[in-house]
Amino acid sequence: MSMITFDEYGRPFIILREQEKKQRIRGIEAQKSNIQAAKTISRMLQSSLGPKGMDKMLQSGDGDVTITNDGATILEQMEVENQIGRLLVELSKSQDHEIGDGTTGVVVMAGALLEQAEMLLDRGIHPLRIAEGYERACKVAIENLEQIADRFEFSESNIEPLVQTCMTTLSSKIVGREKRGLAEICVKAVLAVADLERKDVNLDLIKVDGKVGGRLEDAKLVNGIVIDKDMSHPQMPKRIENAKIAILTCPFEPPKPKTKHKVDIDTVEKFDSLRETEKQYFLDMVKQCKDSGATLIICQWGFDDEANHLLMASELPAVRWVGGVELELLAMATGARIVPRFSELSPEKLGRAGVVRELAFGTTKDRMLVIENCPNSRAVTIFVRGGNKMVLDEVKRSLHDALCVARNLVRDNAIVYGGGAAEMSCSLAVEAESEKVVGVEQYAMRAFADALDTIPLALAENAGLSPIQSLTEVRSRQLKEKNPHLGIDCNSTGTNDMKAQNVFETLSGKKQQLFLATQVCKMILKIDDVIQPAAFE
Repeated sequence: MSMITFDEYGRPFIILREQEKKQRIRGIEAQKSNIQAAKTISRMLQSSLGPKGMDKMLQSGDGDVTITNDGATILEQMEVENQIGRLLVELSKSQDHEIGDGTTGVVVMAGALLEQAEMLLDRGIHPLRIAEGYERACKVAIENLEQIADRFEFSESNIEPLVQTCMTTLSSKIVGREKRGLAEICVKAVLAVADLERKDVNLDLIKVDGKVGGRLEDAKLVNGIVIDKDMSHPQMPKRIENAKIAILTCPFEPPKPKTKHKVDIDTVEKFDSLRETEKQYFLDMVKQCKDSGATLIICQWGFDDEANHLLMASELPAVRWVGGVELELLAMATGARIVPRFSELSPEKLGRAGVVRELAFGTTKDRMLVIENCPNSRAVTIFVRGGNKMVLDEVKRSLHDALCVARNLVRDNAIVYGGGAAEMSCSLAVEAESEKVVGVEQYAMRAFADALDTIPLALAENAGLSPIQSLTEVRSRQLKEKNPHLGIDCNSTGTNDMKAQNVFETLSGKKQQLFLATQVCKMILKIDDVIQPAAFE
């Protein structure tokens, strides 16, 4: 059906009303369409899973290129239009915020569950019965995870268990070749800011900073803060011992009148008088800083050349244009109070640091300040180097995942085994439980068990092994030997025992993966009517 209408010049044009028929998808067609969208995204991420997973190159609208295999980053930057696709983007974000690692696995798992659900829908099983079966299977799988989990004790003197788990996380990243050193740095950083009695870690106190150049091996942990600034004057000292730091949020310049009055300067005497007054302002400011006992000024705002020269002449080193977040970290670490007015400066508001030194990099003019040995040294910085900006960004993303894993282990020290071992063990447990269930849910539970096998299959495929052969071998061994530690030997070390390979994952991360994937799958299965905004009314 169509209708004819006229524009403002009287020219006729036709409006087709055919589109109305395309605005609504109902019933099984809606579920099939949604499942197809989710499968497409899941398969895209499947090749990024595991230690031999491939990376993705993403180009933004303004030409910026990102190379990563972090699931949350890939999905966030893909700009997915489809609504079900966006649901999976939110799914990986939830895993990232809650756990920090396993963002690729959770999407692959959700895709696998939906793929299995599609086969059940084709056999005429109602979506709600599939959802109920999945819910039941998820409970069985999570109970099984708790049974096969190991707990290990660690302390500040014995960090090896934490390091091994962080190494598993880093092995699938671009930094895999240097995973031992970086895992140790991450664990030490987390323990430096952790409250082990309360089992709590404030990750805001750990800053990950980097500079292009150098090698990955040059990464180091600074017990303090690194700020991407240098001394405001090149002749100021580059190293200050036992520094007393004044943190200012007031500008080093004369006050500007907020009225519309203007000053006419028509004689040399008036100009000299103005200059002297301005200079006196600067001298008073510098004097107030000196009188408080400060040996280093850190200012949120800039100051002009005259103030800079007077500070240098008064032998008072200063740093300008330091951001608000860094100021707060500095205040926390050094015990300083942030001072909003010069008149409020006093000795008790100063922070203290053992050493403040300037770092120089190669033949470039880049400089950075390192503030170390602070009394409240709860704030630490991981300082990394990389060949170019893309590598540096990916290293920072990888370290964020490892820091989150170490944080989760401080909260709950339970671990399960990686390499698909936990998934295969859950798959066998769900399969065994499904035998006891009478009714249609039995099919859904078996489908859930098959979906769990997708993770080890993908790991084997990405490692260049024969997927089905590897899976069936390890599954039969797990069943025969009752050993839940057996997984896919992705690194070709010659043993399938993940305990011997030291491949661990956090129990909280794995449980969250299963729970989130099941919930999203249930939500998608329950959508039976997709209503899009009509093009023409």
